Amino acid sequence: MEMILLGLPGVGKGTQAKKLEAALDIPHIATGDIFREAIKNGTPLGKKAESFIEAGELVPDEVTIGIVKERLGKSDCENGFILDGFPRTLKQAEALDNILNEQNRELDLAIYLTAEKEILVERLSGRRVCEDCGATYHIKNNPPKKEGVCDECGGRLIQRSDDTEETVEKRIEVNKEKTAKLVDFYRNKGILKEVQSTGGIENVHQRLLKLIEAHK
Repeated sequence: MEMILLGLPGVGKGTQAKKLEAALDIPHIATGDIFREAIKNGTPLGKKAESFIEAGELVPDEVTIGIVKERLGKSDCENGFILDGFPRTLKQAEALDNILNEQNRELDLAIYLTAEKEILVERLSGRRVCEDCGATYHIKNNPPKKEGVCDECGGRLIQRSDDTEETVEKRIEVNKEKTAKLVDFYRNKGILKEVQSTGGIENVHQRLLKLIEAHK
């Protein structure tokens, strides 16, 4: 099962992708994680990506397409994958089609997660991330067992610079138009499914599993 998760920042793509990874035994591929690792290591790519992310802007296509192509060619993707954070533009969507064509396969599902803007702002501004392993929490909806400490590795939880309320609102506006274009692109291909991402993490997960099972 080859699929992508679409939606505005804060809609829950990463959280749901990780749960689907465990349930379906296919890798969750998050370009955001790749960028954050590069930023942490201070690589040239990381420094370039950081300047865009901190400004609440999208990382340019040319920085991401090659990384994704290499990742999809790895052996753990043979039975499928869950893409989270790619594609973000029509150019990237077309590039993904080309990558999959070269590998003699095609995308099965494009799942569009939706939620109201007010909910997205609350989710993002309350998000905390482990600076060591990248695990994600929320101060209200998904708090760690011990405040400020990661349940997974004991690392320190931080608020990412792009999760402040002002930057969050800008990120949402920057993403709106491009997300709408992607939704139309995949709707026209006949593989788009829309899922409301409110009502609790587990409820959304069950909606997704039901949708995926029906598509098999």
